[in-house]
Amino acid sequence: MSNKEEKTEEQNQSSWKDFFYNPRNGEFMGRTASSWALILLFYLVFYGFLAGMFSLTMWIMLQTLDDHTPRYRDRVANPGLVIRPKSMEIVFNRTVQSSYNQYVNNLESFLQQYNDTAQEKNEVCQLGEYFEQDAEEEKKVCQFKRSTLRQCSGLSDTSFGYSEGKPCILVKMNRIIGLKPRGDPYINCTAKRDSAVQMQYFPAEGRFDKMYFPYYGKKAHPSYVQPLVAVKLLLTKQDYNTELVVECKVEGSDLRNNDDRDKFLGRVTFRMKVLE
Repeated sequence: MSNKEEKTEEQNQSSWKDFFYNPRNGEFMGRTASSWALILLFYLVFYGFLAGMFSLTMWIMLQTLDDHTPRYRDRVANPGLVIRPKSMEIVFNRTVQSSYNQYVNNLESFLQQYNDTAQEKNEVCQLGEYFEQDAEEEKKVCQFKRSTLRQCSGLSDTSFGYSEGKPCILVKMNRIIGLKPRGDPYINCTAKRDSAVQMQYFPAEGRFDKMYFPYYGKKAHPSYVQPLVAVKLLLTKQDYNTELVVECKVEGSDLRNNDDRDKFLGRVTFRMKVLE
């Protein structure tokens, strides 16, 4: 029995060795060198063909794209509104500077790109006319000087009205490539309560002039800045220590502002509470 077991073990070892390399016929793992070469050549050609097909498909698709304008833009046809300071709930004590410093710093940082010295490098455009530049490779930008925001510019009053309890809010539209709003778009803000809150708008009447449209995209229009509307809430002593819900809408044009599925489409709502 022991001799048979030894022979069986030797045969098993011999068969495994022959599987990896058989010196009698030169096979490696059951195949000759020429067979392995044919298999490798087949897969090289096969995967090379697949890679070529993929590259050709991608190249054809890329030829249909525009460097400056997305091919499909139907999801966002109307701009949303956003505010600065970047907060939907603004709460501060007008007598405590540290409580509103974060809002003032946010406004100051945001308005750096609108400084008059920076904007003087841009074009003086025709009021009330679209600034169309379809034929230009690199688009020019219309001036929007910070000083046009007057009492909300942070130049004459570096606290933007927060120290006196009459804070400024900046409203801007999101960028939409090719947008040319019809009519005369302007911002209108209302407080959601029975009695009205007095507000001032800068520029006058809170208007977005047509000369800032259309926008041509980040690559073609690298130095573009959106027009702004500053809203100064003229709060009185009776308004302090009470939370106000303020809604701002873009009106006077064909831009939508009443979509129940998107509360930021053409409008924005924020809360304001001034303590003393």
